Amino acid sequence: MNYHDILARIQEEVLPLSNKGKVADYIPQLAKVDPSKFGMYLHLLNGQSYAVGDWEERFSIQSISKVLMLCMAVSKLGEKVYERVNVEPSGDPFNSLVQLEYERGIPRNPFINAGALVITDMLIDAFNDPKQSFLDFTRAVSGHLDVQCNPAVAESERRCGFKNSAIVNLMKSFGNIKNEVDRVLDLYYDFCSVDMNCQQLAQAFCLIANHGRGIVNDQKYLSESQFKRITAIMMTCGFYDEAGEFAFKVGLPGKSGVGGGIIAILPNEFSLAVWSPGLNEKGNSLVGMKALEIFTTQTACSIF
Repeated sequence: MNYHDILARIQEEVLPLSNKGKVADYIPQLAKVDPSKFGMYLHLLNGQSYAVGDWEERFSIQSISKVLMLCMAVSKLGEKVYERVNVEPSGDPFNSLVQLEYERGIPRNPFINAGALVITDMLIDAFNDPKQSFLDFTRAVSGHLDVQCNPAVAESERRCGFKNSAIVNLMKSFGNIKNEVDRVLDLYYDFCSVDMNCQQLAQAFCLIANHGRGIVNDQKYLSESQFKRITAIMMTCGFYDEAGEFAFKVGLPGKSGVGGGIIAILPNEFSLAVWSPGLNEKGNSLVGMKALEIFTTQTACSIF
């Protein structure tokens, strides 16, 4: 299959849409990003790779980091993780409090903000230095030792994170947050502030495409059962209240972030990263969603 030509055609088709999305201006640092940017990087598990656009430019991966956080948590704690976080689609916005109060502080899944905050709380107890451990893990699975948190983005999120503060305090009132609220929030913002480019992101998520085994160091990070469950949660919960739409149009397990990134994987085959900062009304990359829809339509590469 001529992936080079396919990606080039996708870029040509989606670029006229780049002015129709809106950057995540509720996070001041992200409001500065040029919405016309577009990058796409396909990494096949056989070692071949293909890229177009601004794939070398780093961006804030934001909620995409939640998958890596979950991988770390389950590899260390096993099934205990799912005693404090459920695995159901939320059907609500990623920062909603309504469902959380009704369900007495147990988040619907690990990929909404509430779920990721509980995972953050777990990582604080599981690792002596969770921030460094997260960076070490991300660098190891991506093969890029220069992956870093972005202090300016983290601080920008801290200054405007009122809803996240409300979420974590609500869960604390139900006993589902064990550590100090400020420590959980600070670490969560650090996790979300990680900068990567499309190549680094695609290579990192080959971990998932490769059934929990790193492609860089051949280390087995996840058991077959853990791989299966994380992939299932990506399929059903990776796009907040647009998860069904993504499954319907794209048909791959994936995860989005409000920095405009989307990662999608096809087990045993590839990992595919797309970045376009303009978001749709659900908080997912407008151009990225369209690019992936075209990709799976033209290649017939999906899980269905």
